Amino acid sequence: MSMPVTTTTGTATAVELTGLTKTFGPVTAVRGLSLRIEPGEVVAFLGPNGAGKTTTIDMMLGLARPTAGTVRVYGRTPAEAIAEGRVAAVMQSGGLLRDLTVAETVRMTASFFARTRPVAEVLERAGIAGIADRRVGKCSGGQQQRLRFAMALLPDPDLMVLDEPTTGMDVEGRREFWSAIRADARAGRTVLFATHYLEEADAYADRIVLIRRGEVVADGTAAQVKALAAGRVVRATLPGADEVALAALPGVDSAEVRGDTVLLHATDSDRVARHLLTRTPARDLEITSRNLEDAFIALTADDDAPEAVR
Repeated sequence: MSMPVTTTTGTATAVELTGLTKTFGPVTAVRGLSLRIEPGEVVAFLGPNGAGKTTTIDMMLGLARPTAGTVRVYGRTPAEAIAEGRVAAVMQSGGLLRDLTVAETVRMTASFFARTRPVAEVLERAGIAGIADRRVGKCSGGQQQRLRFAMALLPDPDLMVLDEPTTGMDVEGRREFWSAIRADARAGRTVLFATHYLEEADAYADRIVLIRRGEVVADGTAAQVKALAAGRVVRATLPGADEVALAALPGVDSAEVRGDTVLLHATDSDRVARHLLTRTPARDLEITSRNLEDAFIALTADDDAPEAVR
């Protein structure tokens, strides 16, 4: 299932969004958003419904015009980059004719480009060579997503934009898909993806960008974003622990005693662990990070009603 990736990225930044703003009447979907993505990065673009993810992706693909700010893709406008075959997208829905076969769909798409990868090659790459003669209407949701992936691979793009790419795929299919994406990234292809499967972002992204109400609220590795949620939890066995005394320790936000077990929510877990191990009879100590879902909720939660934008 391997296919060589021939990129022409050079040293140009893959994606550069500067002061990007988009309004729809009184509603501001994207607010001065700036983002820089380098060639070969795999970036998860996350946010709750109404955060402005889809609007930002639409502007990146030239499907919507910014109210203010600029979009550059490998130093070009989105239209120029797409015309050169440097950008392709796998969207969640639409764009498929149910009466055509899988192979016919890919061949028809290939006819729109001056230069493409061989049809058989992209079908194999997407894992759907075995259903090439199946009509699209008879394909499962996961198979249709793989078909969209095959279509996007045709121009051998430098940048792949994925919107909920594994919707409808089973666990094995999702694993195979991401294995292929990571192999492409190692060869230089840049990937930006939006997903509601936070475990995919945690496992496969080099970098996570969280947006809320059209603004970036976190940007870093999965570990860095998790650390923004509220530190770590130090758990240990400590019979007879004094909850009040533990809560007063430097670096501890809150303490909880459950029988012989103590749970300390800490901003400085190393300091707390050292204290427990050197000043108390604590044993079985472990330190755990908050997970990505915790960080997502903490950083994007909004008590106000969200604006009706995507």
